[in-house]
Amino acid sequence: MNESVVEVIELEKRFGQFVAVDRISFSVHQGEIFGLLGANGSGKSTTIRMLCGILEPSYGYGTVVGFDLRREPEKIKSAIGYMSQKFSLYEDLTILENIRLYLGIYQVPRARWSEKVEWFFETFGLRESQGRKTGDLPPGWKQRLALGCAILHEPQLLILDEPTSGVDLVTRRSFWSFIKELAEKGTSVMVTTHYMDEATNCHRLILLNEGKIIASGTPREIVENTLGLDSKGGLQEAFIRLVSRKVQNE
Repeated sequence: MNESVVEVIELEKRFGQFVAVDRISFSVHQGEIFGLLGANGSGKSTTIRMLCGILEPSYGYGTVVGFDLRREPEKIKSAIGYMSQKFSLYEDLTILENIRLYLGIYQVPRARWSEKVEWFFETFGLRESQGRKTGDLPPGWKQRLALGCAILHEPQLLILDEPTSGVDLVTRRSFWSFIKELAEKGTSVMVTTHYMDEATNCHRLILLNEGKIIASGTPREIVENTLGLDSKGGLQEAFIRLVSRKVQNE
């Protein structure tokens, strides 16, 4: 995991006088699960939207899958897979119609559509419900559909903005099992979360508070080396103590 898929230097986003992301720097390697951990309002989603080419940075430099954040946002959008925090598929379309729509959006060759549709149903299930309107699906099914559509074009980088928010524990575990499989096959995955147990699934992560990076490294490095907390009781509990202590000190 040496090749950088994302490189960010002094990235900043301002909305008027408000600084949402404050001069952050980090890199994401090929085949790595990289996490952005923090409470709501910490700058996670704003960072993700800049990396997706949706928001233009106010300051700083960055590349995503080899494309410049400022000069090539449209190329970034077509090259990555992105699953937003808010469900973004078309609820008045059926499952199959959404799959076909995104095959077209991502310009997957028509000759591969049947293969990709079959892959989706083999991987995510839902075959029996392929004619069902997406808006009528349970939350966990919607998330599976959204994730599948985000990777139909086999992106080098998959960006997930709180992908398991509002879904049950079984669905969360299934999501993370699939994310790990993707990383093992070489796909880089960036994921935002405020769940402490999910943070421990990342190879490396940054902890954000008020737009600033307050800790970075592997989960264990952050807990033990950066702040000297004992992780013997489990990384999840140590992360809770870490966040509580850092926020109180701000």
